Amino acid sequence: MDNLAHSLLGLVAAKAGLEKVSPGATSVCILAANAPDLDFIYALSGDRWTILHHHRGVSHSIVGTLLLGVAIPALFCLIESIFARSRNRPRRYRFRGLLLVSLIACATHPLLDWTNNYGVRPLLPWSSQWFYGDLVFVVDPVLWLVLGGAAYLLTAKSKVQTSLWGLIAALLTALVLFVAIVGRGLEHPVIVILSWVAALVAIVVFRRFGADRRFGHRIALAALCTLLVYWGTLGVLHSKALRMGAMQASALVAGKQERILRLAAMPTLANPEHWRCVFETDKAVYRFEMYLSAPWGTPPKLVRYAKAEQAQAGVLAEAMEDRRTQAFLEFARFPVEKLAGDCASQLLVQFADLRYTEPGKTRGNFSLEVPVDCDGVDVAADGRE
Repeated sequence: MDNLAHSLLGLVAAKAGLEKVSPGATSVCILAANAPDLDFIYALSGDRWTILHHHRGVSHSIVGTLLLGVAIPALFCLIESIFARSRNRPRRYRFRGLLLVSLIACATHPLLDWTNNYGVRPLLPWSSQWFYGDLVFVVDPVLWLVLGGAAYLLTAKSKVQTSLWGLIAALLTALVLFVAIVGRGLEHPVIVILSWVAALVAIVVFRRFGADRRFGHRIALAALCTLLVYWGTLGVLHSKALRMGAMQASALVAGKQERILRLAAMPTLANPEHWRCVFETDKAVYRFEMYLSAPWGTPPKLVRYAKAEQAQAGVLAEAMEDRRTQAFLEFARFPVEKLAGDCASQLLVQFADLRYTEPGKTRGNFSLEVPVDCDGVDVAADGRE
C-alpha cells in the first residue's frame, strides 16, 4: 500500500489508545508503521531491478518486522536519554511502552501490504514464497477516507493542523479527479467523485458538531472496526470471484486437454464488482476481466499466452541468465514471455507479469526485454494467441 495509508493507520492506532502508554508513542507509531519500507534505500542504486529484488523483502518479513519493532523504540529512548542527560532532566520515554507500540505498528505494515495483489514474503530469509491477500487494490481511496477522516477529527486542534489536513484533502481530491477524468482510470467516475465529495462533507459536518469532543478515541476504534468490516466484505466478494473465476476457467479450457494449475482473482481500482482473473494451465497462462453480477458468457478482454515450446528452450535459458530476468522472475506471479524481432536485426525475449501487463508493453518493473542470440530459435512463435 501507499505510505499515506500506512501513516494514517499508524496515527489512528495511536489515537485509539496506544499513545497513552508513553510519551512519544504517536511518533513511534507513525514511524514504525512505515519502517519496513526502508528497503527503498536500494533506490539509491539507480537500478530498478535491484529495487524489485529487495522491495517487500526481509524488512517486510516476520524477522525484519520484529527487528525494526525493537530498534525504533531503542533509538528513540537512546536519543531522549542523551538529551535528558545534557539538560539535566529525568527521562520521560518508557521503553517497554514504546516497544509494545512499535511492535504493533510495525506489524500493521506487512498486514496492509498483504491485502493487495503485490504480495509479501513473511518467511524470509528462509523462504522466498510470496503470499497474496488479493482483497484491496494497491491504492484504495476507501482507506484514505476511513483512516484519514478519523485522524482529522482527532488531531485537527489548531488552525495550522486544520490547514494541513485541508491541504492533504485537496491534494487527494485532485488526484481522484485526475484519475477519474484525465487518466480515465475509473469505470464509474461520476459515482466515485460524488461518493468522495459526500464523504469529505460528512467528515467536516461531524467536526462542526463536535464529534471529536463527544466520542474521543472511540472515533479511532470505530475507524479500525470499519476497516476490518471493509476487509471482511471484500473477502466475501473475493471468495465469490474465485468461485466464478474457477467456473469460467474450466469452461475456457474445456476440450483443450489443459489442466488448471492455479488461479487468482484480483481487485481493481474503486470497483468491488470488477475483478481480474488470471490462471495457469500446463500449457498456457490466461487472463480475463470478470464482473460479479454480469451474465454468464465469454469473458471480456480474454488473453492467452502459450508456454514456451522445446524449440525456444535454448533462447529462454539464455535470457534467464540475465540478472534482470532473475530479479523479475523472482517477483512475477504469472510470468509469460514471447519472442520479438528477428535475427537480421535483434531478437528479444519479452517478459511480463500477466497480472499487470503483457509482453511488449512497457510498464515499469512489470515487463522486461532481454536481447538474445538466434541460434536454434523458431522466431515465428511469439506465445500470444
